[in-house]
Amino acid sequence: MPSLEALKRKIENAEDLQSVVNTMKTLAAVSIRQFETAVESLRDYHQTVECGMRMLLWEMHEPPHVFTEGGRMGAIVFGSDQGMCGQFNEQIAGFTLDHLSQEQEHETPWAFLVIGMRAVSRLQDAGFSIDGEFEVPGSSMGISPVVQDLLEHIEKWQRAKRLHRIDLFYNRRISASAYRPHRQQFLPIDPQRFYRLKQKRWDSRSLPCFTMDQGILFSRLIRQYLFVSLFQAFAESLAGENASRIASMQAASRNIEERLSELRTEYNQLRQTSITEELLDVVTGFEALTHTKKGNVP
Repeated sequence: MPSLEALKRKIENAEDLQSVVNTMKTLAAVSIRQFETAVESLRDYHQTVECGMRMLLWEMHEPPHVFTEGGRMGAIVFGSDQGMCGQFNEQIAGFTLDHLSQEQEHETPWAFLVIGMRAVSRLQDAGFSIDGEFEVPGSSMGISPVVQDLLEHIEKWQRAKRLHRIDLFYNRRISASAYRPHRQQFLPIDPQRFYRLKQKRWDSRSLPCFTMDQGILFSRLIRQYLFVSLFQAFAESLAGENASRIASMQAASRNIEERLSELRTEYNQLRQTSITEELLDVVTGFEALTHTKKGNVP
């Protein structure tokens, strides 16, 4: 049986660990709000890009194709670099592999870009080779530079691998401590989306106009549209990662509470036993001393 001092040290260690877990839960909640704010602020920018696209499409007979038909399929998978986020990487890797197994009409192997070292290992364990790896930004301020680098890499990757379609696979947060895997077609952009934009009624009485070359303007608007799509995927994946971390920390907190309860109960019982033994020793000693004194009386 452990001593009182040993149990006291275990209780103190468990309380320190509980403090760390609570701090991590708080930081994860703050991070979620940070990425939510980033997505909300991006909506206005996305509307601006759409307005520019509508303005351009009114002057074009039909939108040009972004990609040609035929070729391989590409997947960009969003995972995590940090641990303590439960089954976050396992779930997105499994969701991606399940989707690939359903695409039986495409016999050519898929090409992969992966964000997050922990997701890389999951896909490599499944036997897939990775064409490129990117680190996960630590804050919303760090998303834009990574997206810029990723867009440049995608352009070269698409030409080198002759990719016809690219899908995004990431976990999307659905509550404070829950998320769901999500797939989004990144390229080619659905032509029907262009036609829907073109058919919308312009809000103001003044019709828009532009002086830049149509091809150049279209190319730049498409790049901004893709930037928004990637930024949103990053922000939602990071929010989902922190939601998974909150769920893991909540489970850890419950386990620590149960362990603390057991340790405190054991400590109290051992302390009570120790006190009882000390009292018995005192009583026994007192009785022995009393009998000794009585025996010495003439």
